[in-house]
Amino acid sequence: MLMDSEKLQQLLARYWSGDTTLEEEAQLREHFQGGDIPDELKETAALFRYFNEGRNKSLKDFTFEPAAIEKIAQPKKSGRLVALFYNASKIAAGLLVVIVATWFIRNEIRKSTPQEVVDTYDDPKLAFEETKKALMMISKSFGTAQAQAKKINMFNEAQEEIQRKNKDSL
Repeated sequence: MLMDSEKLQQLLARYWSGDTTLEEEAQLREHFQGGDIPDELKETAALFRYFNEGRNKSLKDFTFEPAAIEKIAQPKKSGRLVALFYNASKIAAGLLVVIVATWFIRNEIRKSTPQEVVDTYDDPKLAFEETKKALMMISKSFGTAQAQAKKINMFNEAQEEIQRKNKDSL
């Protein structure tokens, strides 16, 4: 049964939008089984033939089950080696990304920061006073840090003393 091209185009448009009935789909399958198909519909005809072949296949083929069991039962060869290589390649790729990103960021930082040091003070006395202030601030911070370090050291010594007493009592 051959359809005119206008009816065929309308039916195909309805088929692609999902609006055809089962009878209309059967008409399309029957039409595309014929040999007189225009060039612009050759791919559609191949698709309908593929669907038709799939409908005719069944799992009642007695060679299917033994072939499937044989495929499943085959031991995997070098599965660990492949998995090891696969995981190592993922790690290497991640490291490569981190290294390349670090290199690009470092270059951008170098480009954005000036290379030469420029004096910020024209008056040497003012520069000297500002330097003294900065050094005094650092000195105070260092003194505070040193006092905190002494407390930590005292704590460590007490902890060692307790551990020593525990060992002696055992």
